[in-house]
Amino acid sequence: MTGKNGISALFTYFLPIAALFFAAGCTNNATNYTTIDGFAQGGTFHLVYQEPADARAYNLPDSLQKWFRLIDKSLSGYDTTSLVSRINRGENPPLDSLFIKCFNLSREVYENTGGAFDISAAPLFEIWGFGFGNGVETPQSKIDSIMQFVGMDKLAIVYDTTSKASYLFRADPRMKVNFNAIAQGYTCDFICGELDKMGIGNYLLEVGGEIYCKGKNAKGKEWSVGIDKPLDGNFIPGESIEAVIEVSDKGLVTSGNYRKFYIKDGEKYSHTIDARNGYPVKHNLLSATVMAPTAAMADAYATYLMVIGLDAAKDFLAASNDMEALLVYGEQENLKVFATEGIHHRKIQ
Repeated sequence: MTGKNGISALFTYFLPIAALFFAAGCTNNATNYTTIDGFAQGGTFHLVYQEPADARAYNLPDSLQKWFRLIDKSLSGYDTTSLVSRINRGENPPLDSLFIKCFNLSREVYENTGGAFDISAAPLFEIWGFGFGNGVETPQSKIDSIMQFVGMDKLAIVYDTTSKASYLFRADPRMKVNFNAIAQGYTCDFICGELDKMGIGNYLLEVGGEIYCKGKNAKGKEWSVGIDKPLDGNFIPGESIEAVIEVSDKGLVTSGNYRKFYIKDGEKYSHTIDARNGYPVKHNLLSATVMAPTAAMADAYATYLMVIGLDAAKDFLAASNDMEALLVYGEQENLKVFATEGIHHRKIQ
């Protein structure tokens, strides 16, 4: 599983967009905070946590790798043996609890967004050159053809009483699924749930740019997360910061259009594709950073905001009771910031 920045409308490629701010080093003896860095899901992960007071016996580095492998075997489109890969090859394997949970979360967002978030939109990304295919030429007839087997309303999980297992029903056998715009957020939530079981109450986990944090940092304050400026070519997280957000007990995810695109015949094609019409979006919203009760929710709705654009995103956030966002919009040379109440931010200098 790799890459971030978009699905359904968009399928997000998990490139880190948020830069983390925490003390370097493995252990802070004064506060007993420990940092674990490593590689997972085609990118990196960072965990900063306070050792639990009861000092339970566990090997957290090994546990982390076990959890990552467990999720990849279910949801990764890059692991050829995963459930997702097998389904996309036309097989019909029994589903595990991770797949079912992520599917149901995706279905909820699909319905709440009127189909703008859609895990069945993978073929659209392939013909536009952003998925596992290499397509670039996209005549209307080809888009119309593919749209016939795009739509999460054509998918369902069914339980077979004979085998006592659940399977994915597809109305069209050509349908594919891709959890890229929610899976790494879900990964954060899943692992953080395991940390909670271990009695760890203060931590920040970042997986490929998706974040969930709980409690306080080593200084006894909320965690601070830096958001990169959405400038084309800004591929180094933390090199050029747009804003610093203080957050705790929430998920935080940024989606943007400035790290995954191509230019053909002088026109820029974004990897953010609206699954409702099959075309890359064209608007001046460059990045959306969402804070939500879970990282999976933040992941999915950051993608959604990048699909609908600035004005619709503002309306959506104004009506939301459990989400906040920082939206960066404008042209590259004249960026502006919009933030809902409660988000700490600073404008570009």
